[in-house]
Amino acid sequence: MEYRGRRTLVMGLGVHGGGVGVARFLAERGAHVTVTDLRPAEQLTASLDALADLPITYVLGQHREEDFRSADLVVRNPAVPRHSPYLQVATAAGVPVVMEMTLFFAECPSRKIIGVTGTKGKTTTTLLLAAIVREHGWPLVVAGNLRRSALETLPRIEPDSWVVLELSSWQLEGLIPLQRSPHVAVITNIMPDHLDRYADYAEYAQSKGLILRWQRPEDYAVLNGASPPVRPLAEAATGRVVWFDPASEVPGWDTAHLYGAHNRANVAAATVAARVLGIPAAVIGRAVAAFPGVPHRLETIREFEGVRYINDTAATMPDAMLAALAAMDRPTVLIAGGSDKGLDFGGVRAAVQGPGSMVTAVVLLAGTATPKVAVACGEKVIGEAGDLAAALATARAAAEPGGVVLLSPGCASFGMFASEFDRGERFRALVQALT
Repeated sequence: MEYRGRRTLVMGLGVHGGGVGVARFLAERGAHVTVTDLRPAEQLTASLDALADLPITYVLGQHREEDFRSADLVVRNPAVPRHSPYLQVATAAGVPVVMEMTLFFAECPSRKIIGVTGTKGKTTTTLLLAAIVREHGWPLVVAGNLRRSALETLPRIEPDSWVVLELSSWQLEGLIPLQRSPHVAVITNIMPDHLDRYADYAEYAQSKGLILRWQRPEDYAVLNGASPPVRPLAEAATGRVVWFDPASEVPGWDTAHLYGAHNRANVAAATVAARVLGIPAAVIGRAVAAFPGVPHRLETIREFEGVRYINDTAATMPDAMLAALAAMDRPTVLIAGGSDKGLDFGGVRAAVQGPGSMVTAVVLLAGTATPKVAVACGEKVIGEAGDLAAALATARAAAEPGGVVLLSPGCASFGMFASEFDRGERFRALVQALT
């Protein structure tokens, strides 16, 4: 794509590096870049500082329709809904609307792209698969939905490099303008999520199917045979479909640092994807055994006064909370609650209140979904805290020696925190400061 001299509008700067990477990529290629974001400058300080050396125009605290009409190209942040009225203004004016992943796939010099999507397990599967490829000795770049810009990795990618991408449903929308899919597409699972963004569950599931839509006959689709919503997507797949079984034996699992049935499924997904690439089982086993796990996903922070503190802040939906609870084998004090994504917490009731539950107490964080969590947890709730420090103090007091304090909110983080990662990092800092 030619960028020099083009008036490009970046919609959504954000704070996780994606918008920064897009703006830098375009400006360094001679585009006239304008960045627009509804947040004011004081909330975007780190991102603005990262671009201070570039000639970029900023429109902050608002969007202006005239900016969208007069642009030659609009690049939207994944957090911006594709039905935004401002994007409709651009489309009506004949202005192309693309995303970071559109630009990345257009510019990537390698066709050896592995894309990983799914409701949960994306990050663990992506990073484990990358570890396997690295163990095999192949040149590798990892990017995508990992709080870093994929475009910033382009200088390190050669034609023979393998590229492993974590792709959210929102990022997959960026494949539509190019009609291109990864050489290997992995879908870990599909569960109800983001129903505040999509019209219904069916639309959300179809968004995951974008990773397969434009595969060629020589490409591979690695799919979860135990996830019923995945099967209809396979019927329309144009690549070679390979199923994985979350319960099957996988090399290295017996000595892995990961635990829980959901992580076994993630390892199975990465293992099958590695096998279709021709990587030997011995290499896979070494990588699985050495893999340390992923921050914010059942991350053991420390054991203090006989209590294990676990950070599972990436559990932003009820099914993820249920997976974490299923992995607990000790008396557990659960910290949960947060903002609502339109999801049902009915399944949480049995996991928290039913026979055999390891949950001894629940401490709630304030948020729009917290009343739902409170109903599901019933009499196990011992309080609602105004901030995370107070929640941790209550949970610590209720924890038994030999037990667990588990942050697995089951909800999004908006309101009290900048993101789920902000929530997890604050929790980690508070736990490490316990004396």
